[in-house]
Amino acid sequence: MAILNRVVGPKVGGTEHLAFDVINGRMTILDTADRISDDEVAQLVTSTGMSAKPWDADNAAKDQAAHLVRQKRFTALSGSCWAAGFLYHIVETGMGGALGLFAGHGEMTMPLVEAGLFAVAILFGVWLVAPKAWSSARRFSPDMNLLMVVAVVGAIGLGEFFEAATVAFFFSLSLYLESWSVGRARNAVSALLDLAPPSARVIRPDGIETDVPAAEVAVNDRFIVRGGDRIPLDGEVVDGAGAVDQAPITGESALVPKERGDEVYAGTINGEGTLTIRATKAASDTVLAKIIRMVGDAHARRAPVEQWVAKFARIYTPIIMMLAIAIALLPPILLGGGWDYWFYNALVLLVIACPCALVISTPVSIVAALTAAARAGVLIKGGAYVEAPGRTTALAMDKTGTITMGEPEVAAVYPLGDASAHDLMKRAAALEARSSHPLARAILARAESEGIDVSAADQTRTVPGRGLEGRADGHSIWLGSDRFAGEKGFSNCIPADLRDRIEGAGSTLVAIGDETGVTGILELRDRIRPDAKRIVAELHARGVKTIVMLTGDNERTARAVAAEVGIDKVRAELLPEDKVRIIEELVADHDMVAMIGDGVNDAPAMARAHYAIAMGAVGSDAAIETADIALMTDDIDRVPWLIGHSRRTMTIIHQNIGISLAAKALFVGLTAFGMASMWGAIAADVGVSLLVVANALRLLNGHRIKESPSGGERVGDQMAKGALAHGH
Repeated sequence: MAILNRVVGPKVGGTEHLAFDVINGRMTILDTADRISDDEVAQLVTSTGMSAKPWDADNAAKDQAAHLVRQKRFTALSGSCWAAGFLYHIVETGMGGALGLFAGHGEMTMPLVEAGLFAVAILFGVWLVAPKAWSSARRFSPDMNLLMVVAVVGAIGLGEFFEAATVAFFFSLSLYLESWSVGRARNAVSALLDLAPPSARVIRPDGIETDVPAAEVAVNDRFIVRGGDRIPLDGEVVDGAGAVDQAPITGESALVPKERGDEVYAGTINGEGTLTIRATKAASDTVLAKIIRMVGDAHARRAPVEQWVAKFARIYTPIIMMLAIAIALLPPILLGGGWDYWFYNALVLLVIACPCALVISTPVSIVAALTAAARAGVLIKGGAYVEAPGRTTALAMDKTGTITMGEPEVAAVYPLGDASAHDLMKRAAALEARSSHPLARAILARAESEGIDVSAADQTRTVPGRGLEGRADGHSIWLGSDRFAGEKGFSNCIPADLRDRIEGAGSTLVAIGDETGVTGILELRDRIRPDAKRIVAELHARGVKTIVMLTGDNERTARAVAAEVGIDKVRAELLPEDKVRIIEELVADHDMVAMIGDGVNDAPAMARAHYAIAMGAVGSDAAIETADIALMTDDIDRVPWLIGHSRRTMTIIHQNIGISLAAKALFVGLTAFGMASMWGAIAADVGVSLLVVANALRLLNGHRIKESPSGGERVGDQMAKGALAHGH
């Protein structure tokens, strides 16, 4: 990336106009960049020893696979020649002579055949990296490819063909293993594609059932899903009943009952019964497809620690080059040491100082973390948001749908004056007829259950944070909070004892009235989530010092709910702009503030937080697009898991950085005292690379969300069995 920034950056107006996805081998030229043709970009990239062509998702996987095969072939050829040379030496000199290859340097004459085999091993080992090293040398910008090639050339100059071949082979092997590990992380994301079956059993207009590729199924086509089969497309059940396992999308292990009118999602499993489903989205627009695209795009949004590693490598490599020159020159000049001896030690330093393990382990860790989270029903939009949850100290959340179930019901109707309960419900339903707010759905459900014929009110107007106004039956009618009634001058019309009883029970008071005053009261009750108290306690245990509940509900109702679940602070009777102000206050007082909202109504407040979490993103395009992190269900049980997952990821990344730097420091010290050998250095470098990559890939292992109070486990991670590109 560093060399591409230096070469391509100036041609597009600066490096800030470039974005890189290391895992997919993709370079993106942003819309803000100066105009440049694809051919110009390809020529610039070619000048660095790499190749590029316009990004094509379909061909990218083939290109990456071909590159891995090419690396494997050259590594195998290098290794075969290295092994042949080593065996030839054993045959000629015996085992004792073979051990001499690993002891000292420049102490034995090598037969021509043996030297030739090692020379071929060197050629195959450096074949793929030599162009990059040459480009790096021409630009005076040393990188790990140049370090290795200089070490190999230097060893050849000293007559150390065995050590040169060892460095070339093991460096080639290291690069191949890195590509393999990156492919493993990339394939973990690609495995999401396998969740949706490639075909659907479509019912033709004449009633005949035909298997059709899922990509060819049109919206509104009907298809059959039998018990035990995966659902190929998002849709609506039009016939049949069953129970669907939505774990691949939401991370929930419990089967979800489905019947006529219910939504289903591609990639989920029909556990029982046969369903007839009407496709509501094309294969490219399903929730699963969006998740795959989001996780893929998230690779390019690098975490701060990833950016630090990249900057460190850019500074570190030139320093190592200078230190190697110093080791080669200063001891012979100042202390009279042997030139060959200290030149060899300088080459050893170049080998062990190669930062490949340090550079590759972090992006692999991030991608593994993103993929594991997606399988747990948590969609993280980028590496930056993998790191943030682990540092969360304050969390703000809405009451409805977060602490409570989000499914309020009309618990009681209290007519006042001459009004009847029927008239109250008819007026309330008329005002709410075109609203999708949870309170509106509760009122409309009650009206339907009572057989009330609902006609939408005329001239309806929403008063943000207050309620609704409109006209019905020749009267101006309104509905809203007791504060709304107070603003209209009717606060005293609400009986104090009734207000106290409703608010003291944690219910919501909704006043209904007209131009003459308050004609009645509705009591709406939203059940608190049974596991809300446990989740809040877990958040506190994970280091979230302040949890704030934000709500437009009245103070007493909000405090009753907060006290029951253990929330620290309550801010009630809020307008949308009030939530923004409170988030700004939290940001000023805390290092990392998260806001949980629905991704639409709370968008301004969510934008002010350090990062935002959208609840229940399944089926909601807006929620997925708005927030930095989207929970695929409306269950905040994912939030403590997310914090723990973030910390586990950062622990592994810090372990990898520590292991890499400690190994480098050890061999630098040994080299300074002339106690290290080149073959030992490269073996240690490859070993460290394997260790940190294996450590990073541990994040792909299944991870379970805590057991719910009902005793059922909520499975968090349901694990299912690089060309560069350019585009404006």
